[in-house]
Amino acid sequence: MKISSTQFDLFDDAPGYRQTPRPAPRKRMAEASPVPPSWDEEEAAQRLEQSGRFKILRKLVPRPIISRAESAFPNLAALVDTETTGLNHAKDEVIEIGAVAFTYDDDGTIGDVVGVYSGLRQPSEPIPAEITRLTGITNEMVAGQDIDIVALDALIEPVDLVIAHNAAFDRPFCEKLSSTFVAKAWACSVGEIRWADLGFEGNKLGYLVGQSGLFHEGHRATDDCHALLEVLARPAGETGVRPFAELLRSSERSRVRIFAENAPFDMKDHLKARGYRWSDGSDGRPRAWWIEIDDELYDDEIRYLRTEIYGWEDAEPLTLRLTALDRFRA
Repeated sequence: MKISSTQFDLFDDAPGYRQTPRPAPRKRMAEASPVPPSWDEEEAAQRLEQSGRFKILRKLVPRPIISRAESAFPNLAALVDTETTGLNHAKDEVIEIGAVAFTYDDDGTIGDVVGVYSGLRQPSEPIPAEITRLTGITNEMVAGQDIDIVALDALIEPVDLVIAHNAAFDRPFCEKLSSTFVAKAWACSVGEIRWADLGFEGNKLGYLVGQSGLFHEGHRATDDCHALLEVLARPAGETGVRPFAELLRSSERSRVRIFAENAPFDMKDHLKARGYRWSDGSDGRPRAWWIEIDDELYDDEIRYLRTEIYGWEDAEPLTLRLTALDRFRA
């Protein structure tokens, strides 16, 4: 028996009636639609954020530079950042410095950028490969380059305050580069701002920039200065405090550095737990455990050393009182 090859479509309204097969629909290539004239990028970003399912990072655009005379803000500060051949200021060299001068008022509101300097410098020895990996600065980039100290000094000389994101690192290198930095008041945006209290997860610049809703391309010295300026200027935390306002107040406070010289060896763990650090004397400091605290905490700290460490009521540990003029020096 011959079996019919005809097949019926059980879902056909008229079984046995063969229609001409319809060609499969062709997939249309997605056409790139032009951005409509009414497109508003910021409005779109805000709508995405308001959905609660997106966080938007906005590209950092450096502030325009205006003349000092045009700015209505009375005070002047500068952000500086250095790239170096290593961590030891005594033997390593600056290969790049960036500086951004800006105005501000007494309440810590940032005003305008009034000057920018960026310069590369060829060191006496080739740049180590690890430094090139970290900074992106190659020997070819710095070949024949030198920092224009006259231009740099002209930017720094009139400022009231120099700020670095790790001033203990940058200040010694800057002072070695130019004596203009020596007499300046310094502030550290790493250690003199309570970033955690302002809602930040860390104090590295990358964290701060990202959590401020920004991103910036490249991480060269001047780029990082522009990025830090915007982080300092933006209200943060539940109270909307501007980080620069807190930094300004911190820099104005006097601090005390106490050296627990000749402390009993078996008390080292107690000192370390309290926040003391060890100095081996190689940097010119006494060979001892030391701590740096706010001036108002001095009496309590001396009482602790006398009763808990020395066991001697008349003990007088070496004490240095520091202002922003002295802090962060080598």
